[in-house]
Amino acid sequence: MARLGHPVAGAATAVESRFADGAPYRFEIPSVEGPAVLETVVAEADRLGVPVARTSQGSGVMMLTDAEISEMARIGAERGIEVNLFLGPRAAWDTGGQAKLTQAVGAAARGNAMVAACVADALRACSLGIRSLLVGDLGTLDVLRELKADGTLPAGLVLKTSVLMPLTNGPTAAVLERLGATTVNVGTDLTVPHLAEIRAATRLPIDLYLEVPDDQGGFVRFYEAVEIVRAAAPVYLKMGLRNAPNIYPSGGHLGAVPRELGRERVRRAALVQRLIEELDPGLAKQAGAGPAPDLGVPEI
Repeated sequence: MARLGHPVAGAATAVESRFADGAPYRFEIPSVEGPAVLETVVAEADRLGVPVARTSQGSGVMMLTDAEISEMARIGAERGIEVNLFLGPRAAWDTGGQAKLTQAVGAAARGNAMVAACVADALRACSLGIRSLLVGDLGTLDVLRELKADGTLPAGLVLKTSVLMPLTNGPTAAVLERLGATTVNVGTDLTVPHLAEIRAATRLPIDLYLEVPDDQGGFVRFYEAVEIVRAAAPVYLKMGLRNAPNIYPSGGHLGAVPRELGRERVRRAALVQRLIEELDPGLAKQAGAGPAPDLGVPEI
């Protein structure tokens, strides 16, 4: 392009921050809704050589049996993978009307009883070995911070904020860190300079959808991966899917759909890893995978 008189803009300034194991980026596979999907994801990751460090779930702890949670914890512990589960009831599933009109309040906890239900989910999940939880409500996040501080919840518990709790600037990132977040999900449409601003405001890992579900924008940002990692490290590259059904809450009534979606998300991660290897071979070799001291790997 430079030879033809159309040079590409300069690369993002690389930051020096890293995960605890020295990796600048890790892959996260979202919508891993139960043990069968988790088994499919880890098998496909092995087959394609994708270093999956974290899986996350969207249906919530309340939609899993004790046996299912225990099985997911076992798989995560054996593989050194963080298993992240969403907390409790949310406005989008409640009897209120606002969440039916806008996603802006979809993950909010309506009333103190709903916050208490999220706490109950957290206690139950942790008792079964889970050490990573997905939080969609600001007040719930602060309550969980207090419960970690007083020993009710494990001190090393990962509290990951949801993409449904908008984070689009540095000051908001700093607030979430003060309220107890240990890893933060950012807006799906942020530019690389926006991400650099957030990185300057917080030490926390950034979670970013590199392929975005349709109901969150539907962007496919594979070719930005290297620039995103340079500007935002340490960063979790989340592999959502376009043209895919919303499967929350998941269950056996959906048949093989959740498993096949999980398999395809891993394939998408393999495509991104190939691009990173081509665009920056040195960076590609630094991809992080478990176990690592800052991963919320289950404890059983």
